[in-house]
Amino acid sequence: MTGTRARALRRRQTEAERLLWNRLRDRQLSGLKFRRQVAIGTFIVDFVCFDARLVVELDGGQHGEDRHAARDAARTTWLEGEDFRVLRFWNNEVMDNVDGVLTAIVEAL
Repeated sequence: MTGTRARALRRRQTEAERLLWNRLRDRQLSGLKFRRQVAIGTFIVDFVCFDARLVVELDGGQHGEDRHAARDAARTTWLEGEDFRVLRFWNNEVMDNVDGVLTAIVEAL
């Protein structure tokens, strides 16, 4: 079921996801392989580099709501418990400053 949902999410990327993916794909960033919309446990993460154990999540405005913030916190806690580091960026950060976002990702790697 999560595989089907992940495929659907890959087909319906946000503009911010598309922009960031175009800069992460094909080992363009530090020579590391990133994957998008990947199931890890019961979650589907936006981007992951398994070699660096790094998850990158992009959040739209709905993530500022209390119910989304609580779910995001639980998701981050679970992923960190699985030895992943989680970076979160707002969609507008990616759209307005993709190079700054990429710099933060490189620093985390």
